[in-house]
Amino acid sequence: MNDLSKVVNVAARSEAAIKIYGKDDTLVRALDGVDVSFESEKFTAIMGPSGSGKSTLMHCMAGLDELTSGKVYIGEEDLTELSEKELTLLRRKHVGFVFQSFNLVPTLNALENITLPLDLSGVKPDKEWIDQIADVVSLTDRLKHRPNELSGGQQQRVAVSRALASKPNIIFADEPTGNLDSKTGNEILEFMRIATTELQQTIVMVTHDPVAASFSDRAIFLEDGKVVGELREPTADGVLDQMRSFGS
Repeated sequence: MNDLSKVVNVAARSEAAIKIYGKDDTLVRALDGVDVSFESEKFTAIMGPSGSGKSTLMHCMAGLDELTSGKVYIGEEDLTELSEKELTLLRRKHVGFVFQSFNLVPTLNALENITLPLDLSGVKPDKEWIDQIADVVSLTDRLKHRPNELSGGQQQRVAVSRALASKPNIIFADEPTGNLDSKTGNEILEFMRIATTELQQTIVMVTHDPVAASFSDRAIFLEDGKVVGELREPTADGVLDQMRSFGS
């Protein structure tokens, strides 16, 4: 598996991933033997009905939650073998996060919010890289503004830029356009796509929105904790057709 990962340039993968919550009558098998890989420099969407396990998969892949059994790798690092301290360091260096809520610090301006994780780690930001991100996401003239002086879309651009700032191996985005109108959401999705093509980033996004998934290079579908299909270069209609097949 390790040799294969290097050949196809895999940023993260799971092997026989099982996650069980509760026990006896309340037992829920949120992940049921998931084998999946996420290619480097690609934008992947994880989709499925409510309760399918898509958020659980993302949290376990990102080291935010522990598997009951199985393996999760970021690059060649087996997260299931790491201590909590080692996991924290790995997430800080190699993983970026974007959430539905922007999670910006209101007293800091846009630039300070973007560089905050680096500042907390004692790492000097790469000014050229930050400037490049700000240019691509059209924030250059808003970097001195605080969150309350920015629109929702601009705040989410700051949040995405913050995730990119440390040049992580992989970025996990959980419903990143859920709090945005469709026009603004599409702008964020377009930027995330550009981040993979022009900035060579790797993004994995959990979404329930077929239009959002259509911006990705690949959509993976979960149902009842299992991977039940995938689409390359998905369209909104193609995703809808796949979603309609669930439970049939």
